Amino acid sequence: MASLAIDGHFNPLTGIGMRLQADGHDVRWYTGSRYESKLAELGIPHFPFRRAIEHTPENLNELYAERAVLKGPRAASFDAEKIFASNVGHFFDDIRDIRAEFPFDMLLEDGAVYVQRLVTEILGIPVVSVIAINNMQRDPIVPPLFFGLRPAAGPFGRLRDRALKVVSDKLVMAPAQRLYASILAEFGLNVGTDQRLSDEPYVVSAAVIQSGTLSFEYPRSIANPRVHYVGPLLPYRESQSRPLSFADKLGRYGRTVLVTQGTVDNKDPSKLVVPTIEALKKTDTLIIVSTGNSGTAELRSRYAADNVVIEDFIDFDAALKHADAYVTNGGFGGVMLSLANGVPVVCAGIKEGKNDVNAHVDYHRVGIDLRTEKPKPDPVRRAVDRLCFEPQWKARAEAFQAEIHQLDPPAVVERLILDLVPGP
Repeated sequence: MASLAIDGHFNPLTGIGMRLQADGHDVRWYTGSRYESKLAELGIPHFPFRRAIEHTPENLNELYAERAVLKGPRAASFDAEKIFASNVGHFFDDIRDIRAEFPFDMLLEDGAVYVQRLVTEILGIPVVSVIAINNMQRDPIVPPLFFGLRPAAGPFGRLRDRALKVVSDKLVMAPAQRLYASILAEFGLNVGTDQRLSDEPYVVSAAVIQSGTLSFEYPRSIANPRVHYVGPLLPYRESQSRPLSFADKLGRYGRTVLVTQGTVDNKDPSKLVVPTIEALKKTDTLIIVSTGNSGTAELRSRYAADNVVIEDFIDFDAALKHADAYVTNGGFGGVMLSLANGVPVVCAGIKEGKNDVNAHVDYHRVGIDLRTEKPKPDPVRRAVDRLCFEPQWKARAEAFQAEIHQLDPPAVVERLILDLVPGP
C-alpha cells in the first residue's frame, strides 16, 4: 500500500489495510514518517519516504509560502504541480527499491501518488488506485474540476462547461501534466502533454476503488468498467467506541450540531468554527466543535457556555449518531460519514477541491452549500434551521444512509484484489 502523508489520503485506506491483513495477506505500507506510530499501532510494517518530499498539512504553506494566498483553480493548479506531479519520480524510485526487499504482488495506492503507469509498465505489477473524493475522470457532460460547478443546464451552461474545460486543460492542469510527462520520459515512458494527470488512475490502473456511491456523482455519459463504487472509505476503528466526553449533555438541548474545519485548513477558526458558534450559541443547540488540534484552548476560553463543547478530536461516527446537522468546510470523508449516519450537511469551503464536494451536496439536496469559506453567522443559522425544521433534507440524507449501509468497502476491495492476483 502507498499513500500521501495527509490524513484525507491515508485514513480512508486504513480500513482496507486492516481487513486485508486480518484475512492473511502480507500488507506493508509506504508513506510519510508522520504515520510511523499509527502503523505500528495497527501492526502494519512501515516503509517511510526516502527520496520523496513529505508533504503534510502542517508544512505545505511553510514549504510553499506563495500557496497560502491562492484560491480556487489557481490553488488547484499549484497543488497539482508542486504537491502531486513533482514527487512522482521520487515515489517510484522508493517503491522500486522497496520491491527489492519486499517482492509484493500488487500495489494498492492512494490515487494521488500517481505511480500507476510507472509501476504497471516498468515493474509489471498491477495497481489498484483508491480515490477518496468524487470521480475525477473527464466526461463530456460533467463540469470541469476545481470550479465548484453543478451540471450544466441549457445551451449557455454547456457552453460555459466547454470553455472552462479548455481553461482547465490548458491552464489549470497543464503545468502538472508537463512536469509529469517530463518525469516519465526520464524513465523511458511517453505520455502526451495533452493528457491529464487526474485521469491517470482511471486509464492505467487495473481497478479503481471509488469512495462514495454512484448516486452521489453527477450524471456521466461514459461508464468506465475499471471503476467500482464501494461506499464511504472510513478510517479503521476498533469495534468499541470510546465514550464521548460530552455524553452527559446529549438530550439536554433541542438539537445537536457538529462543526469542523477539518485537519488542513483549520488554522483560522474565524472562517467557519467561530461563525457557527456565534450563530447558535444563544439557541437551544448543543454545539460540538472538533478543532483538529488547532486553537482549542483559545476557543474554550472564548466560549465557555455549557452548550458549547470544544475538543481537539472527536469520534465523528459516534457524535454523528446524535447530530441533527453537520457543519463542515467540505472534506469528502466527513461528508460521506455524515450521510452514512443520515445527517444533512451545511457546507462552507472553497480550497483543496472542497467546492466540488460541496457542489455535489447541493446538487443532490442532502445539504446546503453556502458557497464561501468565510460565512457570516446569519447564513449559518438560517441553513442549520432549514436542515432541522424542513423534513426533506433529513429524508434525502437518510436515503443515502440506506444505500451506504448495504455496502462493505473492505470486502469489495479484497474480492477485486483476489481476482487480479491469483493465489499460490
